[in-house]
Amino acid sequence: MTDLEPLSPEEGVTRFLRHREPSVRESTLQNSRTRLNHFLDWCEEVGIENLNDLSGRDLADFVAWRRGDIAPITLQKQLSTVRAALGFWADIEGVEEGLRERVHAPELPDGAEARDIHLSADRAESILDYLDRYQYASREHVIMALLWRTGMRRGSLRALDVGDLHADDHAVELVHRPETDTALKNGTKGERWVYLGPEWFEVVDEYAATNRHDVVDDHGRRPLITSKYGRPTGDTIYKWVGKLTRPCEYGECPHDRERPTCDAVGSDGYPSRCPSSRSPHAVRRGHITAYLNREVSPETISERSDVSLDILYQHYDARTPREKMNVRIQNLP
Repeated sequence: MTDLEPLSPEEGVTRFLRHREPSVRESTLQNSRTRLNHFLDWCEEVGIENLNDLSGRDLADFVAWRRGDIAPITLQKQLSTVRAALGFWADIEGVEEGLRERVHAPELPDGAEARDIHLSADRAESILDYLDRYQYASREHVIMALLWRTGMRRGSLRALDVGDLHADDHAVELVHRPETDTALKNGTKGERWVYLGPEWFEVVDEYAATNRHDVVDDHGRRPLITSKYGRPTGDTIYKWVGKLTRPCEYGECPHDRERPTCDAVGSDGYPSRCPSSRSPHAVRRGHITAYLNREVSPETISERSDVSLDILYQHYDARTPREKMNVRIQNLP
């Protein structure tokens, strides 16, 4: 392991902000400064005077410390800045390499994002068409196919094993396995089979046979969605989906940005900084909205996506008033 050079939290934050200053807007820099001030407050409170001493357990304590004071989506944004700082501090030998990957944000609860933030059906189909043509049966193709075609949560996607594929039924099975680190949000009540159909099951099956990393997780299970290290964290999936849903990945940028200078692109970029990128939760909301527009009964969607009707209407129905009228027209005598 590389020998670390002593680095106080205050100096670390100053160096990070100085590093970021030439490449970001003033508003972005100010946001980073505000978010890292909370990190400095925590370091002072728990007595961390040298960033060399930071551990994964410390970072989990920091997440818990902040969780009680702010909304979940705000916490997600704050932790993205802390991860960026940890990556920079690792580069200058101030913290252990890979520490940024140990910052785990809690999964967003139902309704944590604004209801109108969703992936539209047109954009989802454009992304899937592109992946079908250029990245068939890739991990990206499968992630997008499963999230969009089923409306499952990020945690459910992460929980899938290869053995949860049922070829005879063209379906995937969602199983609550809390003892091996893949609990479903609603426990055993969230267990269900979800039909994919022959076309989409073939994409998933082909990926599992040819493009999946042949790895097991810490419990000896064979995860379906993998990185080269095993089962990805929820944060990693969040980042993958953010990248997948950037318009520049499959077409032109609608925000008049250039890729070489865009802070949402590249190894140092953050996909969430693209105004058009979407989270897994927003993809789920888009799926539910699209199926409501296709006149699928809310009861069927509720059961398939493991969401109550009250929550569905309150937080997931992103249809416009006109779209709702058009659906009612089809059902009026």
